[in-house]
Amino acid sequence: MSLQNINPARLKTFSLAEKTALCEEIRGLLISVVSKNGGHLASNLGAVELTIAMHSVFTTPRDKFIFDVGHQSYTHKILTGRLENFAKLRQEGGISGFPRPSESEHDAFIGGHSSISVSAGLGIAAAMSLKNETGSVIAVAGDGSFTGGEIYEGLNNAGKFKNLKNNFIVILNDNEMCISKNSGAFAAYLSQIRSSKNYHETKLAVKDFLAKSTIGKGVSGAIGETKKIVKGALIRENLFENLGFKYLGPADGHNLKELIEVLELAQSLNCPCLVHVRTKKGKGYMPAEENAGHYHGIDKHKKTLAKPALHPDISSLTYSEIFGREIAKLGEKDSRICLITAAMKHATGCNYFAKKHPERFFDVGIAEAHAASFAAGLSSAGLLPVFAVYSTFLQRCFDQLIHDAAIEKLRMVLAIDRAGLGGEDGPTHQGTFDVGLLSLIPGTKIYAPLTAGELCNCLQKSLYEDSGISAVRYPRGICVDPLHDDLDTIAVTDFYHYKNSEKTDKLIITYGRLSQSVSRLKKYGADILRLVQIHPLPQEIFAIIANYKDVIFFEEHSISGGVAEKLAGEIRSEIRYKMRGVSGFVPIANVERQLKMCGLSLGNMKNFAGL
Repeated sequence: MSLQNINPARLKTFSLAEKTALCEEIRGLLISVVSKNGGHLASNLGAVELTIAMHSVFTTPRDKFIFDVGHQSYTHKILTGRLENFAKLRQEGGISGFPRPSESEHDAFIGGHSSISVSAGLGIAAAMSLKNETGSVIAVAGDGSFTGGEIYEGLNNAGKFKNLKNNFIVILNDNEMCISKNSGAFAAYLSQIRSSKNYHETKLAVKDFLAKSTIGKGVSGAIGETKKIVKGALIRENLFENLGFKYLGPADGHNLKELIEVLELAQSLNCPCLVHVRTKKGKGYMPAEENAGHYHGIDKHKKTLAKPALHPDISSLTYSEIFGREIAKLGEKDSRICLITAAMKHATGCNYFAKKHPERFFDVGIAEAHAASFAAGLSSAGLLPVFAVYSTFLQRCFDQLIHDAAIEKLRMVLAIDRAGLGGEDGPTHQGTFDVGLLSLIPGTKIYAPLTAGELCNCLQKSLYEDSGISAVRYPRGICVDPLHDDLDTIAVTDFYHYKNSEKTDKLIITYGRLSQSVSRLKKYGADILRLVQIHPLPQEIFAIIANYKDVIFFEEHSISGGVAEKLAGEIRSEIRYKMRGVSGFVPIANVERQLKMCGLSLGNMKNFAGL
C-alpha cells in the first residue's frame, strides 16, 4: 500500500485489508514527521482507524467534519490533499497542526480550543437545513472535551432541535484520557458505559429475534414495557439518550469493520446520533501507548524517546517548572494555598504541587470557566487559590473573573503560562490578549517577570501583599537565569531603569521576554525602562519618562489593549511617543520568526527606535 495519490474517493475503493495496511503506513508517517517537527503525536496515533472509517462512509466537503480541539486531525489532512505538504506540518509556510478552513475546503471549522464541536456542528447543520443542502455533519470530540461545559450546552440544544433535516452525528472518541489523566464524574460514567456493552448486544439480539419471529409483533408492546427493567439491570440510564440522541456503541476504535458498520448505521438514522468509540491514545507506538501524556505534544527537534532529566540544572528549567517548584515550596509553608489546573498538570508545572499536596490540588478538566468560579469559591472561604492556565485558554473565563471574583475583591492568583507569541501552534494558541482583557477588570494587578527570581517574588507578592485578582504571566521556554542575565538584575521590584553613561533623550520601555533583546539597544544610545508590574503602571515611572523627549514602547502583546496603548493616554503630549507590538493574528512560524514578522526582532526594533 502506498500513500501516494491517496484521496477520499480512492480510499472508498480499498478493501478492508488495504485500509488496514494504510493505517500502519500513516502511523509510520505520523511518527516520522511529528518527531522532527513537533506536534501532537499520541492523539493522532489513536485516531487513525476512526478517521479512515469516517472517510470510508462520508464524503467531504459535502459532509462536514468538525474536530474538537483539532489536534487529532493529522490523518484527515493526509487523506485530503495535504500529503505532499505534510512534511511542513507546523512550519512557516506549511500546514497547521489544527483544522483551518482557510487551508482546505475539507476542514469545515477551525480547531484549537476544546469543547466547541457540538455547538459549531449544530450551527452548520442548521444552516445546511435552512439552505436545503444535503450532507451529514460529524462532530468528533474526545472524552477530555466532555469535561468542558460548552459541549453539554450544545448537546442539550441539539437533542431537542426542531426542523433539522441533515444527519447530525457526534463521535465520542473515548481514550480514557485528555492531556492529563481524565478524572471526575464523567470519566466514571464512561467507564460504567464501557462495561455495559452486554446490554447493547442483548438489545440487538432480542430485536433480531423478534423481527424473525411470527409472534414478534404481538409481544413487542410487552417487550417495550419491560425494556426499561432489562436496561436498568445492565446499565444505568443513558445520559445521551436522555438528551435526545440515539446512542450507538461503545465500538472498538481500532476495528475498521466495526467502525464502518456503526458509522453507516448512524448515517442511516434520521435523528441526532452519538457514536461512542473506544480508542487507545498512542496506538501502534509503544512509548506513546505507555506514556500518552508525555507524548501528547512533543517539541520540535526533540527525539520522541528522550526523557526529561531527573535533576536538571536551574539554568535549564522552563518558566513552567520554576513556577511549579516554587508554588510547591510555598504550599509546604502555607496550608491555605490550593492549586488548580484545567487538564494541564504537567504542561503548567503543577505536577510538583500535586505530588506533595494532593489534597489541595484540583484538576477540574478542560473547564476554565468552572476553574475560575471554583477558585472564587475557595477564596470566599478563606483559602489562597492559584489557577495555572495557558494565556490562550484564560480567555474562556473572562465573565467568571469579573462577576465571581472581582466584584467582591476575592483574592486569586492567575499563573498565566505561554504568554506571548505561540510559535508553531499558530494563531489559536497566541498568548497576546490576556493583558488587554485582565486590565479591564477593576482591582487587577499584572506582573511580567523575566528571571526565575522575579517569578518567585511576584508569586509571593501576589499571594501575600495584593488583594483581588493578581496575574503572573510568563512565556513558554527556558527561564532566564539571573546568573547569566546581562540586565544587571540585583533585586526584584516593580521596574528597572537602566541608564547609559552618557546622557540621552531617548527611552525605550518594554517588559517580559522581549527585554532580553531590548537590553542590547542600550549600547546604541538609549536608556531602558523594564517593567515587572505592567498593570496598573507604577506611578514612579512617569517622573522618569518626563526626563526624555522620545519614548518608544515595545511589547509582545496585542498593541490594541496592551500596556503601550494605555501608557500613551497618560504621558505628556510634548513627549514624542511611539509604540510597536502585535497586530492581529500571527501565522505559524517559530517564535524568532514571529517576532520578526511583528517588527520585534533586534534589528527591527533598532531601526524603529532610530538608533
